[in-house]
Amino acid sequence: MVSRTTADAKGEVVVLLIGMRINRFRAVHLWVPVMLAMLRMLRELAKDPERGLREKVLLTASPRTYYVVQYWESKEKLYAYATAPDAFHHKVWAKLNRKERAGRLRGEVGIWHEAYVVPEGSYEAIYADMPAFGLARAHGQVPLAERGRFAKDRFAYRSASASAGAGAGEKSA
Repeated sequence: MVSRTTADAKGEVVVLLIGMRINRFRAVHLWVPVMLAMLRMLRELAKDPERGLREKVLLTASPRTYYVVQYWESKEKLYAYATAPDAFHHKVWAKLNRKERAGRLRGEVGIWHEAYVVPEGSYEAIYADMPAFGLARAHGQVPLAERGRFAKDRFAYRSASASAGAGAGEKSA
């Protein structure tokens, strides 16, 4: 029997893609610290769920490119972590900026990130014979029938909080 589920996300979904690209494999002394720093930040976030990271998926795009898909509780918590003076990210970012200003990065390793705040009604998910993964692991997993058999139905789904907010906005308009 095929088990089909969908993510139980309600409201906005905050997704951060963050990664690195090894531009020169021989510059191990420069790219290994970047990789280790990311892993340390993920451990720090796992130890303190109040910071807002709900889930992460580590991926490899090629032998040169590694990245993490992160699902955050809110954009405010993502921003707060990124700028928190007590967070390891702040220390690493400051060090990286100093190296860049001093011309010591030389392009051996690239880093990047993309952040998305996706409003309800602009995402949908389906999982067949899968444990909770990605968005479903971050927000919970429900049987597909709860959100609709077809993608158009899942896109049209509105949680009670989103429906109440839309109704309030309509009354004041």
